[in-house]
Amino acid sequence: MHIQHLALVNFKNFEEADLKFSSNLNCFIGNNGAGKTNLMDAIYYLSFCKSFSSAIDGLNIRHEEEFFVVQGKYQRLEQDEHIYCGLKRGQKKHFKRNKKEYKKLSEHIGLLPLIIITPSDINLIMGGSDERRRFLDGLISQYDQVYLDNLIRYNRALLQRNKLLKQFASERFFSEESLEVWSDQLVHYGQLIHEKRVEYLQKLQPIFQQYYELISSGKERIEMIHESKLNENDLGSLLKESIAKDRILQYTSVGIHKDDILFNLGDYPIKKLGSQGQKKTYLVALKLAQFDFIKELSGMTPILLLDDIFDKLDKNRVEQIVKLVANDHFGQIFITDTNREHLDQIITEIEADYKIFQVVEGSVNEDIK
Repeated sequence: MHIQHLALVNFKNFEEADLKFSSNLNCFIGNNGAGKTNLMDAIYYLSFCKSFSSAIDGLNIRHEEEFFVVQGKYQRLEQDEHIYCGLKRGQKKHFKRNKKEYKKLSEHIGLLPLIIITPSDINLIMGGSDERRRFLDGLISQYDQVYLDNLIRYNRALLQRNKLLKQFASERFFSEESLEVWSDQLVHYGQLIHEKRVEYLQKLQPIFQQYYELISSGKERIEMIHESKLNENDLGSLLKESIAKDRILQYTSVGIHKDDILFNLGDYPIKKLGSQGQKKTYLVALKLAQFDFIKELSGMTPILLLDDIFDKLDKNRVEQIVKLVANDHFGQIFITDTNREHLDQIITEIEADYKIFQVVEGSVNEDIK
């Protein structure tokens, strides 16, 4: 699967752009702030119906304009796919597949698998447990609708239980039976979610370790540990034991919403002791493992977006990543960088077709080979 053609109108800092891509390697070269990442974001938008950098859709409209349009033509399972997204200020976003508008955007997710690695992804390592849960839940939910449904039902029950705890505190009243209604739902859905998380992490771990060893030349020992009280305890018992504490806190203090994934380098957390290069290597290895995972689940090779990933990496690690992405295991790849050194190195490593685009202050032009 690959994107053949991208057209933009008033998207971020681009008034207009019309690009035809290689089915293999595509490189965006330009200074910081020129718009390289915005082009990546447009491709991401067509897969996920949203930006990876702006939670508010209206912020993606070019300054002082009233709308944006992003369109892409894809080759998917030997068929053409036309994807359209348009937004006017203050109005509902329109998303279409082959000129037919989606009733729910969730129907589109998974159609065009894509993995992106950006500098902001370092929050997976440096941020709180919610960042890592969101990563894992997103990975599983994209191709397991039952898991997503269970997660939605769990979160609804959690919200209701927390509301009830606040109500008990404000009204100075308590009913254990009323609380059990929501506790029972947390137990049911929480156990199903926990089992899937354990299963998927066990599958992800060896792929992740393999990529890390390749990039670091096997010099470091790493591990990924699923931290959950449900590993050794029954959630029903935990909820009963925590009732007194929950009444004081006025929220549910135990459950799968408190799980974490510990990222260790040797025996210690990488967020505390790892160098910038080691953290970047950890992140790239994790995302490439996600790529393999989705490739297997979807039966398609995802598009791979690598946004400014060479910064903070030593020469040896850059060389290993270059060799990896030059491998025919990966399909269509997009890379951004501020200079051509890394990209020229990649180009010499591969025999596949490639295109290079120069990005300058919201305009983009293809380099003639």
